[in-house]
Amino acid sequence: MLAIVAPGQGAQKPGFLKPWLDLPGAADRLRWWSELTGKDLIRLGTEADADEITDTANTQPLLVAAGLLAAEHVPVADAGVVAGHSVGELTAYALAGVLSPEAAVTLAGVRGREMAAACHAEPTTMAAVLGGAQEEVLDAIEQAGAWPANRNMAGQIVAAGPVAAIDKLVDNPPARARVRKLAVAGAFHTPHMAPAKEEMRAIAGGVDTADPERLLLSNSDGSAVVSGESALNLMVNQITAPVRWDACMETLADLGVTALIELAPAGTLTGMAKRALKGVELLTVNTPEDLEAAAQLAASHGAEPTVEPSVAFHVAVSRAPGVFSPNEGLTPGDRVENGVSLGEVSGRAGTQTVTAAHSGLLLEWLVEAGDRVAVGHPLARIQPQGER
Repeated sequence: MLAIVAPGQGAQKPGFLKPWLDLPGAADRLRWWSELTGKDLIRLGTEADADEITDTANTQPLLVAAGLLAAEHVPVADAGVVAGHSVGELTAYALAGVLSPEAAVTLAGVRGREMAAACHAEPTTMAAVLGGAQEEVLDAIEQAGAWPANRNMAGQIVAAGPVAAIDKLVDNPPARARVRKLAVAGAFHTPHMAPAKEEMRAIAGGVDTADPERLLLSNSDGSAVVSGESALNLMVNQITAPVRWDACMETLADLGVTALIELAPAGTLTGMAKRALKGVELLTVNTPEDLEAAAQLAASHGAEPTVEPSVAFHVAVSRAPGVFSPNEGLTPGDRVENGVSLGEVSGRAGTQTVTAAHSGLLLEWLVEAGDRVAVGHPLARIQPQGER
């Protein structure tokens, strides 16, 4: 199985978009997206220095635009699963068909602007905690008065909070860990971003979405996103919640992913995957010269082509691995409403309720009570009908 992933803030490098402008239509696409975001993405990606492209208001739309530009030339249709880190999740939403590229870039522009504004409310910053036992690290972060903003992998957690709290953590590191302060003027993915979250919620309410066309993982817990509506809610809530990239990589391993392509500007996520996903073939797509290798990797590990006609039903899938227990009050032929509980999946991450993403008739269960299911495992077929 092929996974395609999109990086988040911190992956950008001065001039990284230059080689992409040689592709036909690339400059025109970036000019259009620049109009949507109010940012000169061509100049930012080719001429701006490191300080300018580190500005959150510039970085976020630039990263999403870069990922989508690269994705236009990568065989995304062969991917069995897609995911993105932090703002890269908007790139993944477009790859999964939840958002149009235009909507993803526009939302990235709003997200970057509002998160940058929230950074000015009070002095906050971030620090990388490297090593140490996970529970001890999390406890030390809490005791310092900060939050675990990014849980990237074992031995790599990023803390965020007031400058005084991060300084306290630096001075009192957890056992067997070192704390490295980051050059970031903001506490991303913490309650300090609440003003940005509310602005994004107001904007997101007017955005058209579609249900995912392929398996899409959520930063919130590594589970599958089941609908366009839930995707937007997850995206908004993620602004003040930790990025659980460690959980996303656990899901990729559980799914049996055999190859992973990271979109430009690539390197950060493949670096983590090299340590966490042993045996998975990895590829960074940083310039058009990498596209031939991406096509070959997709041909070797991608989805089998299908000529099956589309069918008039929706499939409810599991968002997490575990044991499935169907709602005993439902039997095939019953009408279900959007949001009603279809059952529960119990696993190591706890118990998650599976809800219907569409109103209609429950045609059949695709698993039985007590069956073990993986992320994205089909659970039931629903014939769509109008909502009441």
